[in-house]
Amino acid sequence: MGIPHFPFLPAVIILCYFMLGHCVASPKKTSCTVQDGRADCSRLSLQAVPPDLPRNITSLDMSHNRLVGIPTPSLTPYQGLLHLNVGFNSITRLDQGLCQTLSLLQTLNVEHNEVHVLETGDIIHCTNLTGLNLGSNRLKLKGEPFLVLQSLKFLDVSQNKLLAAKLGSQPQLPSLENLNLALNIFTTLKKDDFFFLNDSSLQFLNLSSVSLKTLEPGCFEPISGLHTLIMDKSNMGTLVISKLCSQLSGTAINALSLQKMKLVTLTKTTFTGLEKTNLTSLDLSSNGMGKIENGSFQWLSRLLTLILADNNIKHLTKGTFEGLKSLKKLSLSKALVKSHTSSTPIIDDFSFQPLSALESLILQRTSVRDLTENTFTGLTSLKELDMSWSSYSSLKNLTKKTLASLAGSPLRVLNLTATAIVQINPGAFCNLGNLTTLLLDFNFIKQTLTGKEFEGLGQIQEIHISNNRQSVNLNSTSFVNVPSLRVLTLGKSLTVSALDKDLSPFRSLSNLTFLDLSNNNIANMRENLLDGLVNLKVLKLQHNNLARLWKSANPGGPVLFLKGTQSLLSLQLDSNGLDEIPVEGLKGLSNLHDLSVANNLLNSLKDSIFDDLNSLKVLRLQKNFITTVRPEVFKTPMSNLSVLVMDKNPFDCTCESILWFVTWLNNTNTTSVPGLSDQYKCNTPLAYFNRSIMDFDTLSCKDMAPFQALYILSSTVVIMLIVSALLVRFHGWRIQFYWNIVINRTLGFSDATVEEGREFEYDAYVIHAAEDASWVGKRIASLGNENCKFCLEDQDSVPGMSQLESILENIRKSRKILFVITERLLRDPWCTRFTAHHALHQVIEDSRDSVILVFLQDVHDYKLSQSLFLRRGMLRPCCILNWPVHKERVPAFHQKLLIALSMTNRLQQ
Repeated sequence: MGIPHFPFLPAVIILCYFMLGHCVASPKKTSCTVQDGRADCSRLSLQAVPPDLPRNITSLDMSHNRLVGIPTPSLTPYQGLLHLNVGFNSITRLDQGLCQTLSLLQTLNVEHNEVHVLETGDIIHCTNLTGLNLGSNRLKLKGEPFLVLQSLKFLDVSQNKLLAAKLGSQPQLPSLENLNLALNIFTTLKKDDFFFLNDSSLQFLNLSSVSLKTLEPGCFEPISGLHTLIMDKSNMGTLVISKLCSQLSGTAINALSLQKMKLVTLTKTTFTGLEKTNLTSLDLSSNGMGKIENGSFQWLSRLLTLILADNNIKHLTKGTFEGLKSLKKLSLSKALVKSHTSSTPIIDDFSFQPLSALESLILQRTSVRDLTENTFTGLTSLKELDMSWSSYSSLKNLTKKTLASLAGSPLRVLNLTATAIVQINPGAFCNLGNLTTLLLDFNFIKQTLTGKEFEGLGQIQEIHISNNRQSVNLNSTSFVNVPSLRVLTLGKSLTVSALDKDLSPFRSLSNLTFLDLSNNNIANMRENLLDGLVNLKVLKLQHNNLARLWKSANPGGPVLFLKGTQSLLSLQLDSNGLDEIPVEGLKGLSNLHDLSVANNLLNSLKDSIFDDLNSLKVLRLQKNFITTVRPEVFKTPMSNLSVLVMDKNPFDCTCESILWFVTWLNNTNTTSVPGLSDQYKCNTPLAYFNRSIMDFDTLSCKDMAPFQALYILSSTVVIMLIVSALLVRFHGWRIQFYWNIVINRTLGFSDATVEEGREFEYDAYVIHAAEDASWVGKRIASLGNENCKFCLEDQDSVPGMSQLESILENIRKSRKILFVITERLLRDPWCTRFTAHHALHQVIEDSRDSVILVFLQDVHDYKLSQSLFLRRGMLRPCCILNWPVHKERVPAFHQKLLIALSMTNRLQQ
């Protein structure tokens, strides 16, 4: 914050970038690099321009080589050059044929060479130049070498041991905006030194490290349009500075930098000459300044920015800033400092009262004896106050009085970072109703926040309380007075039990979008911790101890503390000792863009844990124990990824574990995978140990494809057969039962004709053993109704007939003959010798297929044949029934019996 506001500085920096080239260190090159029309041949120890560069390049960097001249013929192939950098070589002069060959050249950098003489003809053809850097040479001008440079905007002739600022004797350089004369040895500015710029539009002049002793009256008149003057490190003395200000009186000066001038004391007359200027920015930093006389700035009524950083001011009074009625920014960073040999600086009451327009006050890294109830009184426009990394005894225990002097300020940002705060008392910020940002990081706060500490902060949006040595405790009302809060950082500040509360301390923060709980060693939290944070976008939980909370074996199951955060965009869970992620741990986070679970113990991941992360753009899983990357786990999150960081995992380079991952890496064009070639290593098997996973031969897995398909097909068939067999074995009767119902409801029960049924009085004559009479009466006869009639020997005998005649008559009247087969029936002589005999005789005589067998017991076919002269194979399958063991199958038996009774009696062909 100690940088002055120079309006043309950005343009200068950009222009200097093109002129000076890149200064960032890079790996040693062995050849020129060409990119986007720019050829970089720097630092190659070249003695000539390479002839094999692309012909269409527009920028060539030949700096830091061994050139002794600019070889015009070697530049002939590159006539489209716009920018040429030959700085840091051993060039002794400029060849006038240079710009004839490079007629389009716009910027030329010849800094740090040995150019000694610059004559009129040397650059006579460089009419298109806009930037020329001749700094750090041994320049001696002959004639008017710059006369033809009608388009030049930037000229650097610094550090050339020039004896005068005069670069020409007649007006020239009409387009010049920036002139650098720094580090030269002239000590006088004569009236006509800048006459050659009489028609120019110069705005920026650098005279740094030029120790001026004499300034002739009117020396700045030719460049009266000057906006910015840099005089850093000039060691001019207070008297010469006063004269400098006087000579600037008639200019359009806007910004003046006087850094490192050893300006120890400011007097009332130092800046008198600037009273009639429009100066808005003044930088007086790093001057060792110890005293500022009252009224020293009274002449600078239009000043907007004043930089007094890095000085040694001991006392600020009410008159120190007198006259700065327009000042908006004041930087006193490291300007009020206590040393071993000096006392603590003092700020008098009402010292800042003259600064009624001040919006930003920087007191960073200062040390003041005390803050009173009137220290900041009068700052009626103050919006930002930075007292970070400072030592104020009164800040250790914040009370209502500590910041009472800010009651009349519309303060928006208060920075109290690292000010050794120990206690915040209730109402400490009650006078700061407009505050939106409160920074309390790196303090020693040791208390339970009850909520009263933040009373009055109705507009607050950000509170930062990080790095407080984990001594802050919370309760359910900690943030009840700041419902508008959007950003809350509590990293490395909370006690271990701060979040293990029945009621969440965050429940009133429905507007919160950023929450930092990192580095707190949190091991316990409730599932409702984040309930109500419906707008939370960023959650930082890295460097805690959450492993137990997500374990399946955790008492009560995994703690799903993320279930109420469906709006999350970024989630950081690094370094938590996690060895598993529960299936529902990340459920519902469909908006998540950035997930980081690095430096954990994750190995086997469950299939569906990432299924809801269909918006994920960045996934970080580095430094875990992941061996397998399966599509069942990663297909969804990797479908839209922009960045994947998964290095330093012990990958198992086998077809089953990594084939899909390697295939995905080979095919993806939209995802960046940093360190893929050297950080993704195989751990197993031995053949691939410590080799890049990209060395894995995917073709070796193709031979498995037909076998894999065959395996899947055969496995499917076998499983279907097993399931079918089990289904038929245990539920076949149900299938048959419902099938019969569907078929019979559709097609009817009987395949017999209507006339066939009219010939008989009964549907069936039941033959059974005497001991089975009760069962028959209960199970068979109970089925009888007006549509189905059974004839029983005991109850349906014909009156007036003998038993034998009655049996024969009833058999003739029955369409079917139903045998109830038991061991008792086979041993009953009456049934086997008479009833069964005559029934079969009647069947044979009438040529009818009318026998139904109902087995109550499992009777061997041999016994059946010996006793009844019947075999199962003689009958249709539907006419052979077995009484079910299980009660639930009785309805199915009844269904089958009705179907058997309805079958036709006509013999099957």
